[in-house]
Amino acid sequence: MKNCFITVIVASVLTISLGIIRQKAQAQITSPRPGDKTGATAANAEGAKTNNQASSPNFVTKIPPGYRDWRLISVAREEGNFEDIRAILGNDVAIKAYRQGTLPFPDGTIIARIAWSYVPSEENDKIFGRSQSFVAGSPKEGVQFMVKDSRKYASTGGWGFAQFNEGKPAGEAALQSCYVCHQAIESHDHVFTHYSP
Repeated sequence: MKNCFITVIVASVLTISLGIIRQKAQAQITSPRPGDKTGATAANAEGAKTNNQASSPNFVTKIPPGYRDWRLISVAREEGNFEDIRAILGNDVAIKAYRQGTLPFPDGTIIARIAWSYVPSEENDKIFGRSQSFVAGSPKEGVQFMVKDSRKYASTGGWGFAQFNEGKPAGEAALQSCYVCHQAIESHDHVFTHYSP
C-alpha cells in the first residue's frame, strides 16, 4: 500500500512538471526574440476567449466602446496589398498625446483604423466634368485597434492589437503580423500615423 501511494505521488509530480515544461516551451515559441523581425508574436487583450479564437496575451478581443465618436488623427491612402483609404481615430488619451507630442504614448491610448475601398465617384465627376473624384466604397478589413498598456502587452512593445470583422474578432492568423510590422517603427512608439492638425 505504501509503495502504491509513493508511486501515485511520483506520477503526479512528473505530470505537473511535464505540464510546466510544456507551458515554458510554448511561451518561448510565442515570445519575440531580440532582433527577430520575422517571427510572429501571439497577441490578445481584453481577456475572454471567444468560440473561434483562443485567448493569447496580446490580442484585443473586445471592441472599445464609442470609437466612432473619437477624434480624427489623420487619413491615409494605401496602395499595393491594401488598396484602400482609411481614417485613423484616437480616444482622448491618444489625441492629447498627439497634440503634446508625447512619446512614448501613455497607457490608455487607443488608436482605431477604419478603411474602405477607394472608388471613383461618377456622380461627382459628372459635376466636375472630368474624372477626378474618389470616395469611400465598401468597408475593408474590418476595424483595427492598437491599445497601449505597457505592462499587459510588454512582449509587443506595450501595444495590444485587434481587428474586428462585422463585430467579431479576427483569428490569430490575421493578427500574427501586426507587431512584426509595427516593430519596424519603434522610434515612433510602434505607431505609423502622425497627427494631421
